[in-house]
Amino acid sequence: MKSVVAAAFAALFAVASAFADPGDDLDALFADYWQNEMKENPFSATHAGVFEYNDQARSVAPEDQARRMSSAEKFMTRLSEIDREALSESDRVNADLLKFILKHRIALGEFRSYRAPFLADTGFHTAIGTVVGATPFRTEKDYEDYVKRLAALPEYIDQNIANMRTGLAEGFTQPKEIIPLIIPSFEALVTDSAQAHRLYTPFEAIPDSISKRRRDSLRKDGEAVLEEAVIPAFARLATFMKEDYLTNARETLGISEVPDGEAYYAALVRFFTTLDDATPDEIHEIGLKEVARIRKEMNQVIKDADFDGTFDEFLEFLRTDRQFYARTPQEMLDRAAWISKDIDGRLPAFFGKMPRQPYSVEPVPDDIAPNYTNARYVGAPLGGGRGGQFWVNTYKIEIRPMYQLVAMALHEAVPGHHMQIALSKEIENVPDFRKGFYPHAYGEGWGLYSEKLGVEMGVYRTPYDHFGRLTWEMWRACRLVIDTGIHSKGWTRQQAMDYLAGNTALSLHNVQTEVDRYIAWPGQALAYKMGELTIWELRAKAEKELGDDFDIRAFHDAVLTEGGLPLDMLRVQIDNYIAEAKDS
Repeated sequence: MKSVVAAAFAALFAVASAFADPGDDLDALFADYWQNEMKENPFSATHAGVFEYNDQARSVAPEDQARRMSSAEKFMTRLSEIDREALSESDRVNADLLKFILKHRIALGEFRSYRAPFLADTGFHTAIGTVVGATPFRTEKDYEDYVKRLAALPEYIDQNIANMRTGLAEGFTQPKEIIPLIIPSFEALVTDSAQAHRLYTPFEAIPDSISKRRRDSLRKDGEAVLEEAVIPAFARLATFMKEDYLTNARETLGISEVPDGEAYYAALVRFFTTLDDATPDEIHEIGLKEVARIRKEMNQVIKDADFDGTFDEFLEFLRTDRQFYARTPQEMLDRAAWISKDIDGRLPAFFGKMPRQPYSVEPVPDDIAPNYTNARYVGAPLGGGRGGQFWVNTYKIEIRPMYQLVAMALHEAVPGHHMQIALSKEIENVPDFRKGFYPHAYGEGWGLYSEKLGVEMGVYRTPYDHFGRLTWEMWRACRLVIDTGIHSKGWTRQQAMDYLAGNTALSLHNVQTEVDRYIAWPGQALAYKMGELTIWELRAKAEKELGDDFDIRAFHDAVLTEGGLPLDMLRVQIDNYIAEAKDS
């Protein structure tokens, strides 16, 4: 009798399974994945507007890393068990994007990059600073959570120190040659008092809606945790970096020189370009061709400027003539803000959909500015306490020419990263993980495309502005050559700096900080040009196939309104747009 009942239940289960909707299984997978992501990454949760983990810091011990790898593998298994062909077209896109994320997380996780958790201009030690900017500070609970998060920082710092000790023992470190210029970013986090620390800033503006007695109590709690726990932890970290890490870091430069380094770099190339068939040799050659092409355009601009001299003499003129430099940091910020607003007014002619979230123009924080890049975009969650931020580096304004500000604003603010990232957070009817998803080749490729789009928008007014744009494009073309040169072909740091300085008008300080960035972050520099070339290729295809029916606004909306996509998926997206435009 039992066997008959069991057989009946098995048959019923088989029938139910046959009629089950694979989309339901996929939705459950997306929900579980996102919940796990937020729980495992409290800082990322804050940036995503999920505030229930605002009282926590990330745990990064080896057992935590192993658990995350295991979770990724389990999610990949669940994904592979869903019949992709039975899904709707939109669900197939969602599934393919999650597969991309999990595939690369698993592939890169094997190399345990957490053993070297910092770059030349940022890292685990600066992450909390950007998180503060995305944190709401409106209620008592917001501040209570923040105090708890501060209290969790020492363990987070000590775990990272332990991971770096493992890296030292196993030969997986950042190169010794670039460490001295990075150490100040660690030292800047050690202050004489809580009030002098940048993490104390939220306590300076507690809303009046909180009682004075409670405001005083929260400030006291913040001061205590900073002075008794956080600042001492940062002091331990700074001492470790100066006395242990600097002394014992590897003498080699390229990532291919670490154990399993060649395989690691190959995996990084595939991840940052989002192309499974990309190779360092191929990318190096593309870079050389782009450098030669852009050089011809630069020579023409020099003629347009009526400059009587050689290319090298023109670069020296741009680097040294005071007419090109701001007199004060505020003048630079004011100019960047004016350029940004000028671009804002031109957007409707080129875009059909605009983001709701605003953005501001801000200086790069003082504690990271010396070894930081020229500019960066810092996003914010929708509904947070601020909008996006276009950061302008005002450290040593005498080396940061004003003629680069137009290209900078186009790339970092609009129509570059702010428009792109803010729009991605507004996508409707997609899984949460897609909102803000940032494949580097798509994201940085769009930023570089936006710089050149500025020519059509009419925002480059002088030959020097145009040369500034070409310098920035040349800078990204040089990245293809330098990144692969350092990490695959044995280039020295000086060789890379000479190449960048000889082909662009970047100041020598910026040349050094940029090359150190490529050394510390293998592969990321490849994303810009590889992505931009693809977008221009797709635009040319759309213009050719649609002819007089090509609408620049519709094309840009097609690129942006589905959020971040690997380049192969972007090709499909644009093919679909072309087909739909032909039918309309």
